Amino acid sequence: MFAPRVFASMLGCLAVFAIATYFLTGSAWTTAWQTLVCAVLLQTGYFIAVLALVTKEARDRRKMTRGQSVASASTGEDKEPKTLRVPNNPRHFNS
Repeated sequence: MFAPRVFASMLGCLAVFAIATYFLTGSAWTTAWQTLVCAVLLQTGYFIAVLALVTKEARDRRKMTRGQSVASASTGEDKEPKTLRVPNNPRHFNS
């Protein structure tokens, strides 16, 4: 997210909210405090959303590094190529 765009969008949203609130209530004080509450709610929601995205990314990275360390440990132990041994291997139909 590009920070100036987020702030401009937030200010635009608050301006529309303030205009609508003023037309509905007709009071500048009511408009001011309701717009302030709206700004706090917007910032709280934005913070929670960013926190959730960061947490998800950290969890995905931990999961990826665990998978790589397990895979590298298992390949480091066995240097011989793996072969599949099947008991009583049946021959081809035509032989």
